[in-house]
Amino acid sequence: MNDILKDVSMAHRIVVKVGTSTLTYEHGTMNLKLIDRLSMVLSDLRNQGKEIILVSSGAQGIALGKLGLAEKPKDTKGKQAIAAVGQCELMYLYDKMFSGYNNTVAQVLLTREDIAIPRRKRNIQNTVTTLIEMGIIPVVNENDTVSYDEIEIGDNDNLSAVVADLVDADLLVLFSDIDGLYDDDPHKNKNAKLLPTVYDIDEVRDVAGGAGTSRGTGGMVTKLEAAERATNAGIHMIIANGNNVDSLYDILDGKPVGTLFVSKNFDKEEE
Repeated sequence: MNDILKDVSMAHRIVVKVGTSTLTYEHGTMNLKLIDRLSMVLSDLRNQGKEIILVSSGAQGIALGKLGLAEKPKDTKGKQAIAAVGQCELMYLYDKMFSGYNNTVAQVLLTREDIAIPRRKRNIQNTVTTLIEMGIIPVVNENDTVSYDEIEIGDNDNLSAVVADLVDADLLVLFSDIDGLYDDDPHKNKNAKLLPTVYDIDEVRDVAGGAGTSRGTGGMVTKLEAAERATNAGIHMIIANGNNVDSLYDILDGKPVGTLFVSKNFDKEEE
């Protein structure tokens, strides 16, 4: 096991982000099998003594399926309305799934103002830290019910990096609909190669594309933004395929998974 993978395997406080494309099927209904497996794996890791924070997309996507809508509303009030429906559905499901594995979850909804205003930021840090100390798994999402352009964070890739920084996490794992970062678009180029390790984000910026799926808001661009924020804060970040949440076990066993973005605090010369 090389030094960087060993360092990653020792992570104690871990932020895991799952996207809409991971939690739902193409037509918007919930992927219950995957959500159940995610709940089991995160519960098992918490039972092992790891501190887990889940950043979850999916509220609007789940609402589309529940309401029978073909696409997201274009206007702000419509988006806020379906987010309100989706948050209820999403947290009901997480509460049910995690309870089945004898773990408790708590909802934490954020806007950009909660991060930007020092007093609010301290309150968020105190709340999340206390939840972790109580053995509760915080489930964090942007507060889309009240967010609008001026106060929204915009995507949960960046939100997860913000949260990882807020709680002094050791590791951030972004589950995506792709195995990691490639040197070209693997959907268009079958010879595209997975990049296993990235030390300098500037060197890979030109391979990022747009949004990943019609159901999500992010893509590789936002994941690189999240990686930059996380690694600058001294946090390792990994992009992995959300269809295999069991890969968290491999990551914590020191095995290579997806693309690892190395913390700026890690001395490359140690490898």
